[in-house]
Amino acid sequence: MKKIRMRRRQPNRSRGGDLGVYIMLTLFGVMFAIPLVFAVCQAFKPLDEIYKFPPTIFVHNPTLNNFKDLFVIMGQSWVPFSRYIFNTVFITAVGTAGQLLIASMGAYVLAKYDFPGSRKLFAMITTAIMFNNYITSIPLYLVMAKFGWIDTFIAPILPALAAPMGLFLMKQFMEGIPDSLLEAAKIDGAKEWGIFTKIVMPNVKPAWLTLIIFSVQGLWGNAQSQYIYSEDLKTLPYALAQVTAGGVARAGAGAAVTLVMLIVPIGIFIFSESNILETMASSGIKE
Repeated sequence: MKKIRMRRRQPNRSRGGDLGVYIMLTLFGVMFAIPLVFAVCQAFKPLDEIYKFPPTIFVHNPTLNNFKDLFVIMGQSWVPFSRYIFNTVFITAVGTAGQLLIASMGAYVLAKYDFPGSRKLFAMITTAIMFNNYITSIPLYLVMAKFGWIDTFIAPILPALAAPMGLFLMKQFMEGIPDSLLEAAKIDGAKEWGIFTKIVMPNVKPAWLTLIIFSVQGLWGNAQSQYIYSEDLKTLPYALAQVTAGGVARAGAGAAVTLVMLIVPIGIFIFSESNILETMASSGIKE
């Protein structure tokens, strides 16, 4: 049997062009990495290096005193530090899962079914993306107060479920799935829920992984101080923000706070980004 040899397609540029592209990408990579490296090194610097002028990026005498000071300060609060962590994890997990489920189901209907008013509804969703959170904060607060949801977990979670960006993102990806694939599944006896969970969602994996990244970043770093007043319901960003407001003496603990707040979003991004690249490279259906 004759073996067919596949020729790899070569980009239409010279070696000098390749070298120029690699140099440019390396420079951009270094530029984007410097703030992250600086934040990590800053958390391990003693106070004399933090206030050194001109400032240095790398730490010369690393220390863990900043983290020890942070734990001491948080231990002096009458609300346990673990309570702040639980509140943040609960709000982030429930808000992200709810937004993913609602946005996916709504996007599936808008992308694959033509019903009266569907285009106007999608136009409203697209328009809602343009409104900043500061613009909607007062109407949202009035709605929350009307229903008695102020100072509850519903206040930070419910707006996340209705975020228009997630619905827009999922719809754009789902429109790329061939209708013939869904029709073939229906002919084979598949139900709507089975088509949605076993065919549609696996093929839009890059979209919902991206949505998870955006949702976690938004909820994890949101103090929600305008909706929650009880100290035992406040989130970790709010508690850590009080540490950074302590002045010069708490500069080291403030640097540790910055690193603590970066760990979870960066971890989620690294995990999801690898899956996104793998999915984009190995999957994709075209009519």
